[in-house]
Amino acid sequence: MSQYILVIDDEEQIRELIGIYLRKQGFEVASAGTSQDAMALLGQRLPDLVVLDIGLADEDGLRVLVDIKRAFPGVKVIMLTGMGFVEDLLQEAVQKGADGYVSKILPLDELLMAIQRACGGPEPELQGAA
Repeated sequence: MSQYILVIDDEEQIRELIGIYLRKQGFEVASAGTSQDAMALLGQRLPDLVVLDIGLADEDGLRVLVDIKRAFPGVKVIMLTGMGFVEDLLQEAVQKGADGYVSKILPLDELLMAIQRACGGPEPELQGAA
C-alpha cells in the first residue's frame, strides 16, 4: 500500500505541482489550501506525512504545525518554505515538532528525500521529474 501524504499550501499551483510529482513517485496525495480544510482532511484519514507551507497567506504555518502535532502527535510534518532557509524560523519549526524542511526553490527531489528521511525509508529511486 502506498504512503498517503497531505499537502497544505495556499498556492494552488504549488499544491498541484507537488501532488503530480509525488503521485509519479508512487504516493497517494491529498491537498488543502487552508488549515481548516487540512484539519477536516486529517480528521477523516490520517496521512503518513504532511507537507506544510510555513507561509500560508492568512495563517501562520508554525501555528498550524502546533495544531497538527497537538491533535495528531504521530503525524510527520515537513515544512515547506518559499523564504529560503531562515535559521531562526527553521529552528522554531523543529522545536515545534517539524520533522524536516525544504525550500520551494530547491528541486522536488529534495522534498522526496526529506519525506523518505522523515518516514525512515530508504533513499528513493526517482521516477522522473514533474
